[in-house]
Amino acid sequence: MTASQPANGLAATLDDGDVALGILDNTYSPTLVEFYGELGVDFVWLDLEHGGPDPWDGSQLEDLLRAAERTGVELLVRLPDTDPTLVRKALDLGVRTVFLPRVETAEEVRDAVRSARFRYDDGPGDRGLGSPRAHRWGLADDYITTEDRETLVGVTIETEASIENLDEILTIPELGFVFIGPFDLSVSLGYPGEIDHQRVQEAVETVRSKAVGAGVPVAGLGFGMDDVNEKATNGYQILNLGSTTGALEKTVTSWFDAYERNDA
Repeated sequence: MTASQPANGLAATLDDGDVALGILDNTYSPTLVEFYGELGVDFVWLDLEHGGPDPWDGSQLEDLLRAAERTGVELLVRLPDTDPTLVRKALDLGVRTVFLPRVETAEEVRDAVRSARFRYDDGPGDRGLGSPRAHRWGLADDYITTEDRETLVGVTIETEASIENLDEILTIPELGFVFIGPFDLSVSLGYPGEIDHQRVQEAVETVRSKAVGAGVPVAGLGFGMDDVNEKATNGYQILNLGSTTGALEKTVTSWFDAYERNDA
């Protein structure tokens, strides 16, 4: 008996030159991951850097993966560290798309990307075969070839050092995408929270233009749909539309604003 390995819909979208739209679920709820899949979003972003379950706790991540797999939505998982062991752990649980925070050198990016591959840059990768869930407990057909084709490892460009080393980072074989982090960039550049500051905007544009020029997909945050539409026309291929709590805040606040209180 064999089991088929699922395709990575996010990877297919990037390969086709299309744009993927998603939501940050900052409640880390399998129910909401499943629901977002029913609504037709392309991905659900799980940020394990700033919150959520312990990335070493496989059972919680497996529940989120099962919810995503049921409705065919992809999980975009930001890990809290660039440690190759952590990258392999997430992939062995069945995650197909990870991205790494606060990268600064091409060497650490290369190590992380290689850790996700069985074959890498015409040589051996660093990934092992002891991956029960990702391997469908030994039932997956053509596992090695499929995994190397479907796995995406991206990086967040959000420090001054990563900007300085960007040209070299963009040459790393099999780099899946770069995610532009304007808030942390503003801190690193000395203007915390001022994402509209000229130097921050110049840094953002440097990342965008160089990544597009290098043929590396660009990911980022959408600040309203006008901004999303503009970014989609300027080369961004992965765009986050908002968050679960942000959507709830806006909706609930609108209900209270519309309520006509009768104080008589």
